[in-house]
Amino acid sequence: MRVVKSIVAALAGAVALAAAAPAAAQGDASLYGVWRNPKNSVHVDIRPCAQGACGYVVWASDKAKKDAAEGGTPNLVGLQLFREFTPRANGVWKGKVFIPDLNRTFTGTAEPLDGKTLRAKGCLLANVLCKAQTWTRVS
Repeated sequence: MRVVKSIVAALAGAVALAAAAPAAAQGDASLYGVWRNPKNSVHVDIRPCAQGACGYVVWASDKAKKDAAEGGTPNLVGLQLFREFTPRANGVWKGKVFIPDLNRTFTGTAEPLDGKTLRAKGCLLANVLCKAQTWTRVS
């Protein structure tokens, strides 16, 4: 169960970060930047890319690095976690999220709340085993 909770938490957080970038691509550049998860164990830099928006790990705690290595990802910092995020209806964004602990890619959705916070929802299966998180901009 710990692994499932970790997966859902990581997916939800990752989706939140990636969701911000498409909004920025439409004119609100303040949404680009570095964001941290609620536990402050991972910081991700969201930037424009060919697919819409991408996010790269720029900092990770020792525990996050260890968890990623145990999952088969030896170098967490510098890794592209968020791919192909594009806007959907009603301010919701959708894209692909790589979960280093599992060495797998999932889909997720997110909604930017404002320039300082993002809300994400990640689900392992359709709308089953879901979790939402709020991420915060790193100053």
